[in-house]
Amino acid sequence: WVAVILKAWGGINLNDWLRDGAHFSVSFIIATAILAAVVGASFAGGTRRRKATIGAISAVVSALLLSWMSSNQWLLDPGFGPIAYGVISLGIAAGVVAVMSGWRNARARNAALITAAIGIISYVPMQSVFDDAINIWMLLGWLAVAIGIATAVGYAVGGYDRGQSARTASLVAVLMGVLMFVDRMMQSWASYSASSVIRNRPIKTIGDKEDRLEGSFWLIANDTFSHLFLPTMALMLISVASYTRFSRGSMLEVLDQDYIRTAQAKGLTQRTVVVRHALRNALIPLATIVAFDISGIIGGAVITESVFQWDGMGRLFIDGLREIDPNRVMAFFVVTGTFAVVFNLLADIGYAFLDPRIRVGE
Repeated sequence: WVAVILKAWGGINLNDWLRDGAHFSVSFIIATAILAAVVGASFAGGTRRRKATIGAISAVVSALLLSWMSSNQWLLDPGFGPIAYGVISLGIAAGVVAVMSGWRNARARNAALITAAIGIISYVPMQSVFDDAINIWMLLGWLAVAIGIATAVGYAVGGYDRGQSARTASLVAVLMGVLMFVDRMMQSWASYSASSVIRNRPIKTIGDKEDRLEGSFWLIANDTFSHLFLPTMALMLISVASYTRFSRGSMLEVLDQDYIRTAQAKGLTQRTVVVRHALRNALIPLATIVAFDISGIIGGAVITESVFQWDGMGRLFIDGLREIDPNRVMAFFVVTGTFAVVFNLLADIGYAFLDPRIRVGE
């Protein structure tokens, strides 16, 4: 049902809306602003006045942003540009520091801000690199270079806690690299949508690629994204509720443990207690579920594949049963069984990382 609704509304209707100019109605802008106000106020802490202020700011920013996007038809020719990229990058750095080390940690803060500054400076030169012949391995190589530079910055300014600063700076570098990749894909979105094959209907509802499309790496990447968008949303929407409930229940159970009260009694900040002590232990049950779900996704979501006409493992298994082909059926079980074993092994290894009390004994 979710896949069919997404195919109708997220595919056909969305393509019609993009073809007609991608304008937001006044009622939609108002409804989104109200929702942003509620979400902003719920995330804000402190007094009611502070919550109301943050909610009002969220509503105004959302309304202005949607109005600007509608008037400039941003969705038809998207992109951040150096100024927006710089602002978002600084926001990423601030958010990572606040979560991983706390804003009062001056060394981690400096490492993250220096990494963000290097990324902002490299934005314009990297555009010429992206315009040349590029592939996925070159992109991964550039990402490895960014992580290396960020790690070096973290160790250079980290002082006694070099590891924490290096991890913070490395995460900033990864997120900024992903942001730069998304920005470059958006810059070629208009060319992809206007091609004679796509014909201004970029959101695809059938198949995994457009065989007739020819062009640069970025055009092919946009085509892959447009075909992945709806199936991925269908699989995510049916899983996000269970993950959210599991995470909430596990976190509530962990927050009532004695070692959490001990950490609070020692005077640790609430961020340190939640992120370093509670969250890591609360993720242990979730790691088990994710391991099973990943092997299940590899096995194939038969209904989702049927709706979007994807030739995945599920379709391979069903076709093998219908045609009484034992080779395809055995191949399906070998592949899915291997992934199930591998991801459960990775989950067991992840337990030791999440909970230092879990170690492999001799």
